[in-house]
Amino acid sequence: MDTVIPPVSEVKEHTKSASLTEYLIEAIVNGEIEPGSKISEPELAKRFSVSRGPLREAIMRVEGLGLIERIPHVGARVTTFSQKKLIDLYAVREALEGMAARLAARNMTDEAIAALEQVLSTHSEHINQSEGQSYFHQYGDFDFHYCIIKASGNAQLIALLCDELYHLLRMYRYQSPRAHSRPNDALNEHLFIFQAIKNRDEELAEMLMRRHISSSRKLIEQQIP
Repeated sequence: MDTVIPPVSEVKEHTKSASLTEYLIEAIVNGEIEPGSKISEPELAKRFSVSRGPLREAIMRVEGLGLIERIPHVGARVTTFSQKKLIDLYAVREALEGMAARLAARNMTDEAIAALEQVLSTHSEHINQSEGQSYFHQYGDFDFHYCIIKASGNAQLIALLCDELYHLLRMYRYQSPRAHSRPNDALNEHLFIFQAIKNRDEELAEMLMRRHISSSRKLIEQQIP
């Protein structure tokens, strides 16, 4: 069967939609578009000088990541966090990332372990430079948790955590610095998890990851009324 090649105009529209998706994700995560803000298609189309087609597609993608929610009789708005929503999110995260740590201890290559050790070294340097005031949070391969999830080798787990939940967690971390007011403790917990993975101790890796995320959940319970 001959391959059907889409018209150039369709390719351009798809590319434009992908770029808009990335921009909307980052703008929402870093607070440029504030939580609770109404998503206005006409306003955004004018702002980016794009047609409504690729913009609508981008908004649907971002909505699929949970960063935009549709409220009856109100319309599309940027997600806001309640304590219950965060507790539910962290409960799911605790279970799934615990599983990811177990699988990473089983499947992680020596090269990936060496790369993860370098990530932790970078984080340690940042904490020292900031005099213990902040943890180093980056997107993708520089994120300790992201690296472990990817190393699990489980496609379903990766899709759930890296596609569906990851940007919500980034949004909360970015906009709630008080939620990570224990950078030295977090680094030490990461180092213990790393050592368990390096030692191929699946049970210990899972237990330490679950305990680590549970500590973050308890902080949320204390800080959000």
